[in-house]
Amino acid sequence: MSAKPQKNRVSRRVLAAAAGLATVGALAAAMPAGAHDRGHGHGHGHHKPARTVDVQLLSFNDLHGNLEPPAGSAGTVTETQPDGTAKPIPAGGVEYLASSLRTARKGHPYSITAAGGDMVGASPLLSGLFHDEPSIEALNKLDLDVTSVGNHEFDEGATELARLQNGGCHPVEGCYEKGKKFKGADFPYLAANVTNEKTGRPILKPYTVWKKNGVKIGFIGVTLEGTPNIVTANGVKGLRFHDEIKTINKYAKELDRQGVKSIVALIHEGGQPSSTSYNYDCDSSGPGDGISGPITDIAKGITPKVDALVTGHTHQAYVCTVPDPAGNPRMVTSASSFGKLYTDTTLTYDRRTKDIVRTSVKSAGAHNPRSVNHIVTRDQPKADDMTALIARWNALAAPIANRPQGYISADIDGRGSTAYEKPLGDLIADAQLEGLAPADKGGAVLALMNPGGIRADLVYASEDGKTDGVVTYGEAFTVQPFTNMMNVVDLTGAQLITALQQQVSGSNEAGPKILQVSKGLTYTLDMTKSGAARVVTDTIKLNGEAIDPAKTYRVAMNEFLAGGGDGFAALGQGTNKLVGPSDLDVFNAYLAAHSSAAAPLAPPAADRITVIK
Repeated sequence: MSAKPQKNRVSRRVLAAAAGLATVGALAAAMPAGAHDRGHGHGHGHHKPARTVDVQLLSFNDLHGNLEPPAGSAGTVTETQPDGTAKPIPAGGVEYLASSLRTARKGHPYSITAAGGDMVGASPLLSGLFHDEPSIEALNKLDLDVTSVGNHEFDEGATELARLQNGGCHPVEGCYEKGKKFKGADFPYLAANVTNEKTGRPILKPYTVWKKNGVKIGFIGVTLEGTPNIVTANGVKGLRFHDEIKTINKYAKELDRQGVKSIVALIHEGGQPSSTSYNYDCDSSGPGDGISGPITDIAKGITPKVDALVTGHTHQAYVCTVPDPAGNPRMVTSASSFGKLYTDTTLTYDRRTKDIVRTSVKSAGAHNPRSVNHIVTRDQPKADDMTALIARWNALAAPIANRPQGYISADIDGRGSTAYEKPLGDLIADAQLEGLAPADKGGAVLALMNPGGIRADLVYASEDGKTDGVVTYGEAFTVQPFTNMMNVVDLTGAQLITALQQQVSGSNEAGPKILQVSKGLTYTLDMTKSGAARVVTDTIKLNGEAIDPAKTYRVAMNEFLAGGGDGFAALGQGTNKLVGPSDLDVFNAYLAAHSSAAAPLAPPAADRITVIK
C-alpha cells in the first residue's frame, strides 16, 4: 500500500548514489543466469505426456520484509465461520510460509511460485536495517520463481534495486557478515512498465518464461502506473512508469509470437473486495461483483492472451472471476499481505494448443474451486532453515533492536485498525507536533501524518512475557520504517482545507486516505456525501477556533507529504520550509518524554474526526 520511502537511517546516504542512475543500464543485465528457463520443477516423476497437464501456481504478494510473524491485529486474517461470524486467525511469518508452500508443492511435478510485488520495503527492523538482504535471502530459500516489482521496490532507487537483483555488498555500509558477500535474488524481478527516461528501455526484464518438459508459461510483471505519486522523488528519479494494460498487452503479443500461449500477469495493483474475510466468495453475486477498485478496469482491458492475474498493493484477500475482453472467465487473485496467505491456482495446460484451458476456470462444484486462498497458519511446524536465518540476522540486529524507547499500557492500533482515525495515528501526529512546535524547531501549530506510513501496531505483549508494555527501537522502527525527514511549512487556511478535501476526492475518492491529525485539530467527515463535500468545512477547527482561509499556519508533516505525495497536491504548495529530525527520532523522543514503566502511555481516544456514515 502507499507509504513512504527511505527505509532506514543509512538509506538516505545511498540516494546520492542512486540519483544519477549511472548503473541503470546494468539493471537490464540484472537477471540471474537462466532466468528464461525457470523450471525449478518442484516435485518429481515423469509420465507419458497426456493431452493436458495441471500446473500449480502458488502466489503471494506484499511481504514487505515481514520475516517474523507480524504482531497484533496486523498479523491476523479474518475467516468467516459457518454460522456467519468473523474470526481473526493469527497468520504469517516466513518460517510458516516456507512450510505452507513446501507442503502445497508435494505431489505437483509442475509447480511455480510467483509473487505480486512489494517483497521488500517498509520492512520491520530485522530486514530494513540490512537494506532487505535478509528478505531476499529468505525468498531464495522459499524457491520463489518470479516476482513483479512493486512501488516499494523503488524506495531506495533503481541502483539499489539493481543490487538486490545482482548482489554485491552495500555501497556505503559494505558487507554485514564477515567473509560473506550478498548474492542477490536468484529469481527475476520483472518491471515491464518501468523504463529508463534516457534510453526508453525497461530497467529490468519485462517477462520471463518458465519451462518444464515442453510446458511453457510466460510471466509479465508490472507495478502500478501511479508509483511516482506514492514514492519519494529520489526513489523514482530517472524512471518512467507506463500504463499497465498497454504494457501487458504489448508483451503478451510478443510472447504469443514466440509460441508462448500460456501467460500470467503479475500486477502490483489491486482492488477492494466487498468483504474483508479471506474465504469470502468473491463471485457470489455474479462475476466480478465482489471486487472494486483499479484492478477491475485493468482486468477488463488486458488481452485474452493472458490467462490469470496475480495482483497486490491493496493488501486485500480475494479470488475473483473478472471476464476478459472476449467475455471468458479469468482469475484475479490477491493473498492479503505480510505472508499471511498464499493462493493455490490450478492452470490446466493443453499440450496441443500450448494454452491454458479457460472454459471454466472454477470447476462446477462450489466446494472445488480451481483457485483458493489458504491461511499461513502458525500451528504448523516451522521451517528450520528460516528459523536459523531469522536467528542469524536477529543476532546482528539485537544491540539496536532491543533498546527500550518507551512504555504503553495496552495495544495501540495502527496498521491493524480499520477506522479512519487510528489511535497510533493520533500518537504519531502528537509526537510530530510536540517535536516541531518550538520556535527554533519550526513553530508548528499542527501536524499531519499519512495513514500509509503507519506500518504496524504497537503491541503490549512481548514474546518473552517479561517485557510486556516496553516499546523497543525495533518495534518503533517497524511502525515507521522509512525514516522520512520532518518538514514544517507555511500553509494558508484555504490550502489546509483543500488538503483535507483531497483525502476523499480526486485520486483518493474511491479509496479515501484520511490524514492522522494532532490534538487540537477537529472536524466532521460526512461519508454519506461524495467527493470534497464529504469534509464539512465549517466544522474544521484548531483549538476550538475555525480555520481562517486567509491566515497562515505552520504545519508539520513528513517529507513525503510535504512533496505532495498520496494525492495531497495542496500540501506540496507549502512555503518557508524547515527540515527537522526524522519521523522516527521525533516519535522515540515523544515516547521517552511521556512514558515510564510506572506511568505508561495509554491508547489515545481517537476522537478528533467525527465520521458520519
